[in-house]
Amino acid sequence: MARSRKRKKRASVAPIYVFGIVWAVMALTLPIYRLNVILITLAVSAACAAAAIPVMARLNPRRSTVGSSKEDPEPEPAKSYGAEIDAIIAEGHTAQKEMGRLYASIQDESIRKKINRIMEISDKIVQDAIHDPGDVPQITRFLSYYLLTTIKLLNAYDRMSSQGVRGENISGSMERIEEMLDAAISAYEKQLDSLFANQALDIETDIQVLNNMIAREGLGEKDFK
Repeated sequence: MARSRKRKKRASVAPIYVFGIVWAVMALTLPIYRLNVILITLAVSAACAAAAIPVMARLNPRRSTVGSSKEDPEPEPAKSYGAEIDAIIAEGHTAQKEMGRLYASIQDESIRKKINRIMEISDKIVQDAIHDPGDVPQITRFLSYYLLTTIKLLNAYDRMSSQGVRGENISGSMERIEEMLDAAISAYEKQLDSLFANQALDIETDIQVLNNMIAREGLGEKDFK
């Protein structure tokens, strides 16, 4: 069976060989029994070994000589929730990326706060598709029209705000877009709340069933008084 893990990178042994060879040559030609000669021999051998490191790295770039012995781990594949939900998540990520770009480009702080709020709510709406696939039709409609139109208007606002001119047409359009963002945020909040209608009904049913069981088993507070 093939090994799943890659081999660790091993350091080159060439500098060790260079150190040994230089030491041997100098030991044969110099009075190695003297302390000062020993120190000089050590220094020269170490310098030659150090100089060999970059040379070997250029000759064999695949071999790591000074780096970490572990290779970078490969990224794990994204979890799939099915084609329909995966498409919603991908579309949501694209929208978040574009709104992030608009947030960085538009300098008006009040507009940036509104963009940030829209990003927060829309991300929660997209994530709801994972927890409640029954909401997919509503979320798809939200993404394909409401969020897409909001991003389109934000792009128009970004272009107009960068013109350096505040004439009647530009100023009027920008003001209407600002008002639209307030209405959009309110609508998005209501959209998110409506996605929990099914869960609220399930919770209410579970509470009623639990209360009935408690009463039937005589475990309620009134039964102990």
